[in-house]
Amino acid sequence: MESTERMDYTWRIPYDDACAIERLELALDKVFASPTIHNILIVCVGTDRSTGDAFGPIVGSQLSGATNLPFVRVLGTLENPVHAVNLSSTLNEVRTNYAVPPFILAIDACLGKFDHVGHITLEPGPLRPGAGVKKNLPEFGDVTLTGVVNVSGFMEYFVLQNTRLGIVMKMSEVVVQAIRNSLWKLQVRHNMRTLPL
Repeated sequence: MESTERMDYTWRIPYDDACAIERLELALDKVFASPTIHNILIVCVGTDRSTGDAFGPIVGSQLSGATNLPFVRVLGTLENPVHAVNLSSTLNEVRTNYAVPPFILAIDACLGKFDHVGHITLEPGPLRPGAGVKKNLPEFGDVTLTGVVNVSGFMEYFVLQNTRLGIVMKMSEVVVQAIRNSLWKLQVRHNMRTLPL
């Protein structure tokens, strides 16, 4: 897709950077800049049964309540999570419901190096859900946004379950605000294009 061709590098932003929202918003502006994007599907993967893995559903819940744009749909909330058990059926439902495949922004928590904990990563290409906990799940998405919630390498399930909720909430606040700001600008650009001359 054209938008991912423009984004030929990875953005890695610490959530506590003074300009974290603005930096992530700028990256998302580049992602959403393509005139070929008509429908955006934001799929937030995870479960509220694990503190670290709740990053996606928390973002999804906050976006669902704050985004009422007609061309944007959010899947994966605390109430209705998208997780390992229902991911395949959810993706099949998406394929069935859209005549033209939507642009998919995939959001998930991940584990990483110690010095990357708290970083929000935005990169072109599909999400590989479950990779951090050795699960083989279908890849999907045009662009992937991940939040590094804890350290990888040892007892991953235990680490995810014992992640501090505070860091997950702070990271989700940055992500939600940046996405909302970028989508609002996209809506303004769309409205400007449809104004009569």
